[in-house]
Amino acid sequence: MLLLPSGSFDKGLWRTLLSHPDLTGDKIHQLWDAILRDVSKTGSSTLTHLAVNEGIPLQTGARTGDELAADKAENILRTPSGLKILHGDFGPPSNPAKPSAEDFEAAFWVSTKQNGIYQTWAPRWTMFSRGNIKEKTRLLDFHSQTAPEAMSHRHRPASLLKNHWAVDLYAGIGYFTFSYAKLGLRVLCWELNPWSVEALRRGAVANGWQVKVVQDDDLEQPAAQLLTGDEQIVVFLQDNQKATVRIADIRASGTAVDILHVNGGLLPTSEPTWRPAWDMTATSLDGCWLHLHENVGIHDIEPRRTKIQSLYDGWAAATESGRTAAVEHVELVKTYAPDVWHCVFDVHITRSSCVT
Repeated sequence: MLLLPSGSFDKGLWRTLLSHPDLTGDKIHQLWDAILRDVSKTGSSTLTHLAVNEGIPLQTGARTGDELAADKAENILRTPSGLKILHGDFGPPSNPAKPSAEDFEAAFWVSTKQNGIYQTWAPRWTMFSRGNIKEKTRLLDFHSQTAPEAMSHRHRPASLLKNHWAVDLYAGIGYFTFSYAKLGLRVLCWELNPWSVEALRRGAVANGWQVKVVQDDDLEQPAAQLLTGDEQIVVFLQDNQKATVRIADIRASGTAVDILHVNGGLLPTSEPTWRPAWDMTATSLDGCWLHLHENVGIHDIEPRRTKIQSLYDGWAAATESGRTAAVEHVELVKTYAPDVWHCVFDVHITRSSCVT
C-alpha cells in the first residue's frame, strides 16, 4: 500500500488535473495504477493499494448497535474515518460493534518494519503514525549504556529487564508495546478498539512473541487463569480505568508484576491515566518510569512540567508511601500543529531507599 500524507493531490497541477471533466471512471483508475507501478520501482514489493492519510478526527458519529447515529461523540477508538481510499480493495466498509473472525479475515491488512519490528494494521479501521518512530527508538535505547551521562541511573542490563513488566494503557496496534517487548519486558496492554487489538495480535505473532488477548467472557475469569507464564504480551480489550484493579488481582493471584514502565500514549492528553499509573506502580522495587503523552504549546511546556511535578508531589504526600517522583525529562516528539508539540513527560518514581 502507498499511503500518502494529508493534502496530497489537493494543490497545484494535481488539483487541476483531477478536476478535469474527462478524467473519470477507468481513466482515473489507470492514473492511480500508473502511479503505483512507478513508485513500486523504487522498492522491493509491488504496490497495489493507494490512499491519502488524513488527521484522526477527535469526534465521530456515536454508535448505536451496528449503526452510526447522527450525533457526535469522542472518537475514543481513533478510527481513521477521514482516510481517502483512491485505488484497491480495502475490505468491506461495514464495521460491526464486535468484529468477528470473519470480519478480520475479510479486511485488508498491511505491515511495515521500523527498528527491525513488524507492525501490522487494517488501514480502513486503524491508524498508523509514522512520526512516532522517534519515541519508539528512544524507548529501545532507554536502558542502554549509550544513554546520556546525566541519565546513567537508567542503565539496566538486558538480563535484568526480563524480570520486569511494562504497562501500555493506550496500546493501539502496538506502537510502543513492541519496543518494550523487544527490550525483553513482559507487557500488559489495554485497548478499546477491537481492530487495533487484532492488529497488535498479528504484529506480535509476526515478531515471534507469545501474545494473549483477553476479551468478552474471559474478562470475568480469575486472574490466576489469565496468565500461564508463557505470554510476553497480554492485551485486555477493556477500558484502561480498570487496569489498576486488574493488576492488583494478578498480583494477588501470585504473579509478581514488577512494573518498570507505564506508557500513557494518548493525544491530546493522557491525563486520566496519570493517577492510576502512580497507584499501579506502588510495589515497584527499584524505581520505574511513567511516560505521559500530551500536546502542549511551545510556551507552555515548562509550566506544564511544573504542574505535573506538583500533581505527583501531592499524590506522594497523600499516600505517605516513601516514594518520590521527578519529571526528569521532556521529550519533544514532533509538531502536532504550529507551535504545538507532541510531548512525552518522563516521570521517574523512586523509593527513599533507592539510589539514583
